Amino acid sequence: MDRGKISYAWDAAPEVGVPRQVAEGVEWLRLPLPMKLDHVNCWILDEGDDTVTLVDTGFDSARTRSLWAGALGGRRVARVVVTHHHPDHIGLAGWFQAEQGAELMTSRTSWLMGRMLQLDEQARPSPETVAFWRAAGMDPQILAARLEERPFNFADVVAPLPLGYTRLVDEHMVELGGRWWHIHTGDGHAPEHVTLWEEGGDLILGGDQLLASISPNLGVYATEPDADPVAEWMASCEKLLGYATPDKLVLPGHHLPYRGLPTRMVQLIENHQGALLRLEDHLQEPAPASACFQTLFGRRIGAAEYGLALVEAVAHCLHLTHLGRVRREVKDGVWLFSRIEGAGLPLSAGDGDTRP
Repeated sequence: MDRGKISYAWDAAPEVGVPRQVAEGVEWLRLPLPMKLDHVNCWILDEGDDTVTLVDTGFDSARTRSLWAGALGGRRVARVVVTHHHPDHIGLAGWFQAEQGAELMTSRTSWLMGRMLQLDEQARPSPETVAFWRAAGMDPQILAARLEERPFNFADVVAPLPLGYTRLVDEHMVELGGRWWHIHTGDGHAPEHVTLWEEGGDLILGGDQLLASISPNLGVYATEPDADPVAEWMASCEKLLGYATPDKLVLPGHHLPYRGLPTRMVQLIENHQGALLRLEDHLQEPAPASACFQTLFGRRIGAAEYGLALVEAVAHCLHLTHLGRVRREVKDGVWLFSRIEGAGLPLSAGDGDTRP
């Protein structure tokens, strides 16, 4: 099958806070984020009678609320669809529920994770998190600083989520903005991440599952320290590749809308296959996940990226452990990973890299 080349529908994004029409009744709104990935894409679907459905919301902040007020121009938000529970996507969902009576629509896991994390506010890192950081081999200076700092809390950027939501179920359909959409969920970056594929039409709302130019972070955290998000991600990419056609216009959670999804899905798979092969070769001698950054990412990791790089390095080391390619030993509370000679690994090398 001709997978098609990746091509971008626009050369540049719209101005922050200024909606751009991308299809009849569909607008693209870019909102700011205070981090290296400095934006999130949200989508406005016209429901008629001056009402709209939103797909993702950005952080909960005074600036974001103000930008939404200007972008909506008095239109009422009837529904908010959240693709996944990460704060740049769910941040203002609860605010729209409370202020405008909006219906929240998302997957069950996204709602449970978002609500749980929003309620789990901490002034200092938990003992479990500190032990996990040490096990991952976190740099001692970074660890010492983090022990004295308030950790990232969802409550800082996610509005309280009232009880009640409408569940979006994998392989079901939903009507939004005068269109019917197939629901296909994926895992790895976030559990039960929702993607929406227009029935008989051109559009896919891809969230972070279907990005064109970066690979979403696949991280392991203290909440599930033996998780295997890399395996979940690879399986999800294979699943979604089965639905992909090159003509569809993907409206992603970050960067630019694009066509050529089958090619991009193969790239996303090969990206991690290549990373795993490089990592396996690197682990000739026991090493912590924190010693694998250059091998996985091919560049220096700065302070702003360190946390995401660490959890992604742990994820890849653990995936090789789950495959039986690498052993994990514990020394002074640190996980040391090393290659098991002679074990087979059913992977093929890719040219991509994995990016925190």
